Order: sequence, then C-alpha cells, then structure tokens
Amino acid sequence: MFESALVNVYTADIEAAIRFYRDLLGFAETFRTPTEGVPEHVELRLDGFTLGLGTVEAAARAHGVTAEPGRPAMALVVWTRDVDAAFAMLTAAGAPAVRPPRDSGNSNRNALLRDPDGNLVEIVAKVS
Repeated sequence: MFESALVNVYTADIEAAIRFYRDLLGFAETFRTPTEGVPEHVELRLDGFTLGLGTVEAAARAHGVTAEPGRPAMALVVWTRDVDAAFAMLTAAGAPAVRPPRDSGNSNRNALLRDPDGNLVEIVAKVS
C-alpha cells in the first residue's frame, strides 16, 4: 500500500535551508521544482533518508495551510561520528546552539541546534 516516505520541512528562506542541509550537514540534492530560479520545493537525501524543503508560500498555495517554521513540533536527528566537532563546525557557520554536546545516556552523546528557520536539529553519536 505505502512505498516510501519523507519529512517535509517548511521554510521561510529556502536558499538558506538548502545551504544548511546540503553544505553543512552533507545532504545531496535529488529534486527541485521549479528547476529554474528560486525553488519552492527541494528534496535532499542522506544515507537513505529523504528530507523535503518547501516554502511557506507553496504550503499556502498548494495545500491551503499556514506553515510556521521553527515551532518545536519536530526535531530532525542526524547521526555523526563526532558530536563535538560537528557542533563546533555548525555553530561556527552560524547555526544557533540550543544545547551544547553532552553525554545523554544509552551510550549516546548529543547536541541540539536550530536550522535557519528555527527548526530543531539534533546531532547524535555513539559514545565509544
């Protein structure tokens, strides 16, 4: 019945969101529409996970919904090998820190940041 899924994050600045997820977190762009000019929807992939980015204008036009980026209704979790190094790189690039790296139990180390729209992004690594 169902074949695949993705998480779609609505953004107030799609170009900034693309730079954050593609250039800082290493997602690869796999789809964009329209293909010319500023896109209103982009799909990015990382290790089998697809993330969609859609503009708040497209959400209103195509779906009749008012998207409010940055509400903490979800957090995108991205695994890394070194939370401290990833956190340092992301904050140096301007990502707002919410919670610095810490050991969080279950043999995990994590940190919490925000993307350009204020959506939560958690970076996690297994503690060796």
